[in-house]
Amino acid sequence: MSQTAPATASQRRPKVLLICGSLNQTTQMHQIAQELPEADHAYTPYYGHGYIEALRRARCLEFTVLGYKLRRRCLDYLERHGLPVDPHGAAGGYDLVLTCSDLIVPRNIRRRPVVLVQEGILDPAGLPFHLCRSLKVLPLWLAGTATTGLSGRYHRFCVASEGYRDLFIANGAPAERIVVTGIPNFDDCRKYERNDFPHRHFVLVCSSDARETFKLDNRRKFIARCLAVAAGRQLIFKLHPNENAERARREIAALAPGALVYATGCAEEMIANCDVLITQYSSTVFVGVALGKEVHSYNDLAEVRRLLPQQNRSAARNIAAVCRELLQVEESALAAASAVSAASAAPLPATRVARVGRERWTAALPRFVTPSRLAPTRRSKASLFGRTRLR
Repeated sequence: MSQTAPATASQRRPKVLLICGSLNQTTQMHQIAQELPEADHAYTPYYGHGYIEALRRARCLEFTVLGYKLRRRCLDYLERHGLPVDPHGAAGGYDLVLTCSDLIVPRNIRRRPVVLVQEGILDPAGLPFHLCRSLKVLPLWLAGTATTGLSGRYHRFCVASEGYRDLFIANGAPAERIVVTGIPNFDDCRKYERNDFPHRHFVLVCSSDARETFKLDNRRKFIARCLAVAAGRQLIFKLHPNENAERARREIAALAPGALVYATGCAEEMIANCDVLITQYSSTVFVGVALGKEVHSYNDLAEVRRLLPQQNRSAARNIAAVCRELLQVEESALAAASAVSAASAAPLPATRVARVGRERWTAALPRFVTPSRLAPTRRSKASLFGRTRLR
């Protein structure tokens, strides 16, 4: 009766865990996985451990990607596309982990090869950023995405552009681990010009979730500024996915009654159709700049142009290549470890066994016949406290 030979390390399909988050982060991870058809994939919403997980369960983190609202959107996307889900990577046994953020690095992936993928634009580097960088005891998430890359708990960090590589190195990220690949969703902004969004030639406002994440945001002043820029043209607001949509609609209706408001939809396609883009702190500014729109932003536009993600149309493919490199290194290490284990377990020839045994016994014999070993043991006073000295 024939038996199937067990799969070797080279034949076994690698297992890859993809840690998602916001819809932008989730779609990025999906695109990367599609470029790794030789691997078995599993996805999970963003997660933490210890007190972070306790706070999440208590619904104290609803303003973050850990919250139930954004977690549900992530899971809805994964279910809609029929993607395998392993919540919190509980199944284990992964050969590689991709994550959209290193502000929290779960304990159960810290011994695995990790690839960190930049999501988009960073939060401004204010006082919390400088405190977190100086005081290592502070958690990175206190400063928001400004501290991205500073955990050091990854093997490779895939970033959007050479400008961002320089920025992350200046912030303190290890230069030797950073790879410029471009980032999915922002590597081909021209594709968004092919859309069926019904409006054209308007002023688009991409608002932020600043208030939901406990940052200052004078919304009344901001809407007044938008009206001034629009100067009578059609004004359309695209709300941030994490924003309190009901409150935002109420404010816009009171201050800009002629404006249209969208809580859902593709912001990038709306940007492609607009004449003017107004943003606060948002990655959508990259799309506006890449498409040559008139842009008004809280971000320094000269800095945005320096940091603009590479328009290489191949970010997911480039990141997949980085993953393959790490998987190959991991496979080689496992093969070397197996070879060493097999060599150490192999039986020695009989004549060599006898010689090695005789040599070991001859070397060990003096320890058992020395007079100091045969003399009675006297304990010092220190033995009263559990410590025994031989004299």
